[in-house]
Amino acid sequence: MNLVLMGLPGAGKGTQAERIVEKYDIPHISTGDMFRAAIKDGTELGLQAKSFMDKGELVPDEVTIGIVRERLSKEDCKKGFLLDGFPRTVAQAEALENILADLDRRINYVINIQVDKDILMERLTGRRICKNCGATYHLVFNPPANEGKCVRCGGELYQRADDNEETVQNRLDVNLKQTQPLLDFYQDKGYLRNIDGQQDINKVFEDVNALLGGLR
Repeated sequence: MNLVLMGLPGAGKGTQAERIVEKYDIPHISTGDMFRAAIKDGTELGLQAKSFMDKGELVPDEVTIGIVRERLSKEDCKKGFLLDGFPRTVAQAEALENILADLDRRINYVINIQVDKDILMERLTGRRICKNCGATYHLVFNPPANEGKCVRCGGELYQRADDNEETVQNRLDVNLKQTQPLLDFYQDKGYLRNIDGQQDINKVFEDVNALLGGLR
């Protein structure tokens, strides 16, 4: 099974990715992992990617796409893969179509974990961290027994700068703007399957499993 996983920050994509790769024994392929492996292996494309990353620049599409082609050609992808973080643009999605056509394969499903933006705001802004021991809490899902205090060490809890409402709002808006053209592209292709991510984590995976069961 050849899958692409999509979802906004806070949608629970990481949890579902772990469960999918464990149950179906396919590699979880993220852009960061691909870059790190190519750099470690010292491939020509990996060294090209490193030269851009060392300068703090975005890796150009042609290099990224080349690394994706190399990765999907490896033996462990023969029975399928779960792509996460690629493609990010319609141009990359079209390149992925060409890569898979060359490998005589196609995407089975693009799984989009859908969660309402207000719920994502609640999930992403509710995190609190202990200044002393680093323990993590959530005001809704894992609240501390004593408000503002760590249960473990009594330390003061704080909100990270990137968890505040303004930052999270901007992050979600940018992601929405980036992903909508991709979702439209995959909808037109007939690959897109939306999964309700507002349910319990186990129920979300039940729905994912029901979708993927027909591919085995």
